[in-house]
Amino acid sequence: MVGENSSPISVILVSSGSKGNKLLFRYPFQKNPEQQASQTGTQRSRYSLNSSGDNTDDQDGDAREECPLTDEQMVEGFSDVILATILATKSDMCGKKFELKIDNVRFVGHPTLLQHAVVQVSKTDPSPKREMPTMILFNVVFALRANADASVINCLHNLSRRIAIVLQHEERRCQYLTREATLILAIQDEVTAMAETKGGPQSPFHHILPKCKLARDLKEAYDSLCTTGVVQLHINNWLEVSFCLPHKIHCVGSKFIPPEAIEGSLKAIRPYHALLLLKDEKSLLNELPLDCSPALVRVIKSTSAVKNLQQLAQDADLALLQVFQLAAHLVYWGKAIIIYPLCENNVYMLSPNANVGLYSSLSDQFSCQFPGHDLPCVLARFSLPVSLSEFKNPLAPPGQEPQLIQMVVWMLQQQLLIQLHTYACLMVPPSEEEVRPREEDVPFTARVGGRSLSTPNALSFGSPRVVMLLRGQAGIIFSHVGEVIHRICQQ
Repeated sequence: MVGENSSPISVILVSSGSKGNKLLFRYPFQKNPEQQASQTGTQRSRYSLNSSGDNTDDQDGDAREECPLTDEQMVEGFSDVILATILATKSDMCGKKFELKIDNVRFVGHPTLLQHAVVQVSKTDPSPKREMPTMILFNVVFALRANADASVINCLHNLSRRIAIVLQHEERRCQYLTREATLILAIQDEVTAMAETKGGPQSPFHHILPKCKLARDLKEAYDSLCTTGVVQLHINNWLEVSFCLPHKIHCVGSKFIPPEAIEGSLKAIRPYHALLLLKDEKSLLNELPLDCSPALVRVIKSTSAVKNLQQLAQDADLALLQVFQLAAHLVYWGKAIIIYPLCENNVYMLSPNANVGLYSSLSDQFSCQFPGHDLPCVLARFSLPVSLSEFKNPLAPPGQEPQLIQMVVWMLQQQLLIQLHTYACLMVPPSEEEVRPREEDVPFTARVGGRSLSTPNALSFGSPRVVMLLRGQAGIIFSHVGEVIHRICQQ
C-alpha cells in the first residue's frame, strides 16, 4: 500500500570535507543502547542488524519464529561510518537526485556542493588569498522502505532539495551550516571522550538534539512527515521551507489517493464549482506565511459554500483563471475541498466512511459547535438520500435556516456526507431508414404485448427521443455525443 510506505524510516545529515566524510546527525536514534543490550541478554553493537533469518532453537527445542524487522532496526544495521561513506557522494553527483537501495532500505537525497570560500588577507602580503572551505558538500537523506512508491520517492527528494537550497543560501550568507557542523562535531568528540572515561557506548545524537537548531529542524521535518504530511520549517529562524506530502493528506477512508489522480482532479475544476474551506477563516489566515500572495487572502475572505467560483472571482476582483489556481493550491495542501454550491435541490447522503460512533470526538465537537443538536440524530436523517429542502423543517422559524446550512457545511468539512448527482443520459432511437429486425427473429421472452423490446416504439413510448435520469455519486455518461447531436438536429 502506498499509504503504509509513505512515512520515512529516518532522516540523516552527512557532510564531506577536508576532514573526511562525517555523519552529523540521524533521527530516530537509539537513546539507551546499554539498556537495549541488557534486554536482549547479549552484548551486541548498538548498530548491529537483528537477523530474522537465523533458525536457532530455544531451550524447549522449538524453532524461533521469524520476526520482521522494524523500521528502526533497518537503519540501525548501518553504522555511522558506513552511512557517512555511502551517503557522502563525490562532487560530480552534486545537484542531482541521489537514490541508493541496500537490502530493504532505500536512501533518497540531493547532495549539494558548497561554493563558499574564506578570503584571508595577510599583514605581510596584502593580496587576498582564497582558502578551501572545511566542508565541501553535504547531503540531507531520507531513508525509506525499499518497496516505497515512486511518487513518494520523488516527493521526499523534492523536500531534500528544498532543504539543501536553503542551507546552501544560509551558508553563503552567514556560514550557518559550518557553524552547526562545528558544534555537532565538538559534541560528538565530547561524548566519545566521556564514553572512554565512563565506559559503554553512548549516543551523541541525544546530546546534539537540544543544542543544535539544525538537528531540531530535521527532527521536526521527520515527525511532520510521519504524522500530518505538512512540513513548515524556518531554517536559521530566517528562511521558510514549506512542503506537502499528498499521500498523508488526501485519502478516502484508509485508501490513499495517488498524486497523479489529485492533479487530474484539480484540472477538472469548473466555474460552477464552489470552494469549501476545511477550517474557519481566522485559523486559516493565521497559518499563512507573512509573504503570501494578497490574492490568496482575498479568496479566503470572499469564499462561501453557496457561491460558485465565478461569483467568487467577481467578489474578490480577480481573474477566473487565477481563482482556479488559488483554489487548486488550497485543495492540494488540504485546506479546502471542491463542492457544488449549496442549494435546496442538492441531495446528500451519509458517507460510507463516516464515523458514526456515539462517543466519538466528532460528536463532541458538533455538540460544542451547535448546542442543542446531537450528531448521530442529525446523521440519521441522511441515512437515505435527502435534499436540503427536505432536511429543513418548514415549521421552523426563519432564523434557524442559516444554522441548518452551517450544520451541513460542517458535516461536509468532516467528510461525513457525500453529494448525489442526477445525470441525464440521452438515448436516440435509430432512424426510420434503418432495417428493423423481424418480429419472428426476436425471442419470445423479449416480446411484450406483441411488440418487441428492441423496436424504437417500445423504448420511446411514443417519443422519438428518450431522456433517462441516473442518480449516482459521480460519473457522466454520454455515448457518441457528436452523433447524437447530429441526429437530433436532423429530426
